[in-house]
Amino acid sequence: MRRALTGLSVLLSLVVLPTAWALNPGLGEPPASVDRQTPYATGKGFSDAVHRGDYALGAHYLDLDYLPPDQQKAEGARLARQLKFVLDHQLPLALAGLSKEPEGDPAGSRYDQIAILSVGEDAYPIRLDSVRSGGGRVWVFSEATVKAIDELYKEFGPGVLGEELPPAMFSKPVVGLEPWQWLGLLVTLAGAGVLCVALERLTLAVVGRVAKWTRISWDDALVSSGKGPLRLLYFALLLAPGTALLVLSPSAQFVSSRVVTTLSIVSVAWFILRFLRVTSLFVQESLTKDTKDARRARGLHTQFAVLRSLFEVATYVIAAALLLMQFETVRSVGVSLLASAGIAGLVIGLAAQKSISSLLAGIQLSITQPIRIGDQVVVENESGTVEEITLTYVVVKVWDERRLVIPIAQFLDKPFQNWSKGGKSMLGPVKLLVDFTTDMEALRAELRRLLENEGKALWDKKVATVVVEEVLDRTLQVRVLVSATPDDLFDLRALVREKMMIYLRARPEWLPTTRTEPRPPVQPAAPAGEQAPPSPPATPRA
Repeated sequence: MRRALTGLSVLLSLVVLPTAWALNPGLGEPPASVDRQTPYATGKGFSDAVHRGDYALGAHYLDLDYLPPDQQKAEGARLARQLKFVLDHQLPLALAGLSKEPEGDPAGSRYDQIAILSVGEDAYPIRLDSVRSGGGRVWVFSEATVKAIDELYKEFGPGVLGEELPPAMFSKPVVGLEPWQWLGLLVTLAGAGVLCVALERLTLAVVGRVAKWTRISWDDALVSSGKGPLRLLYFALLLAPGTALLVLSPSAQFVSSRVVTTLSIVSVAWFILRFLRVTSLFVQESLTKDTKDARRARGLHTQFAVLRSLFEVATYVIAAALLLMQFETVRSVGVSLLASAGIAGLVIGLAAQKSISSLLAGIQLSITQPIRIGDQVVVENESGTVEEITLTYVVVKVWDERRLVIPIAQFLDKPFQNWSKGGKSMLGPVKLLVDFTTDMEALRAELRRLLENEGKALWDKKVATVVVEEVLDRTLQVRVLVSATPDDLFDLRALVREKMMIYLRARPEWLPTTRTEPRPPVQPAAPAGEQAPPSPPATPRA
């Protein structure tokens, strides 16, 4: 009898107990790819399975022993799908913080709690338990968590948006999103695109009407500059809640949030750049109207151009930094650079010393103003007008419409001519070669007549002189000196040179003349007692 009871107990231990220890018998034996040895492996395996649309595989990570075995397969797949939406909506990054040790959380070796979600007055724990399965222990979502999935899904799931659609909309996900989510994403993009245009027009119309009540034109131009940046900002603001309703996967949520943040940063930076342009032009025009001195107006224009460039560079740098700091890799690099700020600062300073010196030179140029926009300069043996000044280079418009681009540091390190610096007029010489018999008073009278008639629009009525600069062996070198503004001096000199030559050509006797005259050669004296040789015929001497 005793031997029969012992055999029965052995039989029960071999048959009945292993069956009792099997987890989720209604699902069958889990595939070899299912790793449930640590909380982290269970969380990652569940997330990968459900986001591939393999909800049957995801059910192996749930504790379904409270359900009859014949219901576990169907209910397990349904509950796995619903838990996916709850975690994606409320705890998108929580699974990454689970323990990677088989013992789990040191605070409780039998469970690893993720969070506690509240629905009304009820609180539901989201945690993983270590349970027996076969001959060992595995980690699965606890029975309490699985029982709460229905209530949590009603509260945090997609609701009517994700349920009242044809069954085909809930088929296998593509790139982690179900068909209804892809459809919702397209509708969100199209709706945001239409609404952002309507909201931009409405906002600009209202703000533009308010701006018309003021007497200044700055706010009117500022309203117009909002067209474009405001539309982009509205699109980002509408895109954020639209994608939140779709309960996207963590990877899709990451992309969506980065797109929204990027569009917001770009729109704000875009508006700031337009704000700087509008404000700079308005202030410059206002000061130009109040300033009658043309040189002072050019100086203000130069200062505002350089300062605007400086603020624009700062805007680009800050916007780029904000865009890059969204990504963890770049943020880590930034932290590492800050930790080694001494060495990094030295290396960056040595590598970018020319760029930094150019920026500082641009700032110094805007303050000291050795040149201004509109000045007439001579640099690199080229004369022209300063057309543009940036933080790193200066553009000079040469007389033949060429553009000379010069590093800005050159205007601080090397000498150059600035014809617009100082007085408003400059002196320009015209050299003439005439005969010794030329009437200088007649030349002075002709110059005066010329300047008061043909050159009236160019001459500033200050200087007009004719002097003999040098006496050469055969001609006189005459210098005609006239004055004009730097813009008109070249044209006036060319006009005087041309008209004076016409005047001299009408009097050929005043043009340089080569003269010759005959002169008998001098005979040497004959020695005493000898007869002098006969004289040769006279030859002309130049």
